[in-house]
Amino acid sequence: MSGPLEFTGERFTPECVREIWYEHYHRYALAARWCDGKRTLDAACGEGYGSAVLAKSGAKVDGVDISERVIAHARQQYGDIEQLDFHVADCTDLPFADSEFDRVVSFETLEHLATHDELLTEFKRVLKPDGFLVLSSPDKAVYSEGEGTVNEFHVRELYREELEALIARHFPASRLLGQKLMFHSAIWSMEAIDQVALDQVADGESGSVRVIKQPAMYFIALCAAAEKYLPDLDGRLWLFDDLEESVYQHYHGEVRRNMAAGGIIAGLEKKIAELSTGSEQAGVAKRSWWRRLLHKS
Repeated sequence: MSGPLEFTGERFTPECVREIWYEHYHRYALAARWCDGKRTLDAACGEGYGSAVLAKSGAKVDGVDISERVIAHARQQYGDIEQLDFHVADCTDLPFADSEFDRVVSFETLEHLATHDELLTEFKRVLKPDGFLVLSSPDKAVYSEGEGTVNEFHVRELYREELEALIARHFPASRLLGQKLMFHSAIWSMEAIDQVALDQVADGESGSVRVIKQPAMYFIALCAAAEKYLPDLDGRLWLFDDLEESVYQHYHGEVRRNMAAGGIIAGLEKKIAELSTGSEQAGVAKRSWWRRLLHKS
């Protein structure tokens, strides 16, 4: 196996932790439900971790990326997994026959290209008539404008209405899911674990309980030639985390560090007050100890 690829901000690598790890792995964990036993294309597969997730879940997977370097890494890193192959190819010019795949998965690809229609045309070409596409893309209104950030690797981000119009030009049927990383607590019936529902949260200001809606940071679209080929989502909510609860542990680590820092600051403030009082009593000019230390007046 090869060592990890350097994280540049363009492609996710499994060595990333917490928030970005949750976002990327959750998409593949969800897609794996629909790809079990299916011939699947992972388009713009990058490092290959997602293709491996799909293959280990029972899919026959072909991972494709335009970078020779990352495909070479993927072959070394995941080459021992059965039913998994990697190819160097452009997603707008795929080296596969028409109607070859049951599923096409392509996460965080659209925004890196300007040729969106060409991309979806190619995805539809390699899909079987009864297959479907699962893709994701950030919502420009929330991801960029709402956060006040610019991703240098994104060529063309889409608003929701633009994404829906793009999909409609190529696929008569679609369903839209929203994704956003949130701290949450779930309560569910042990007799119906698949029916977990997040209904209400406590209002921190008033102490009351109220229903809230969070805007999606990313969209995940399921696309097919007809409604009958799409899975029944039945209004369900899927929740995902890791066994170590890394975000939760990181949060509590930060709380502990902040509490420790608060204690140190309180001690320093007390020391400053004592030193200031002592200086006044000695009839010397007041100057904080840390200013003396840094030779500042």
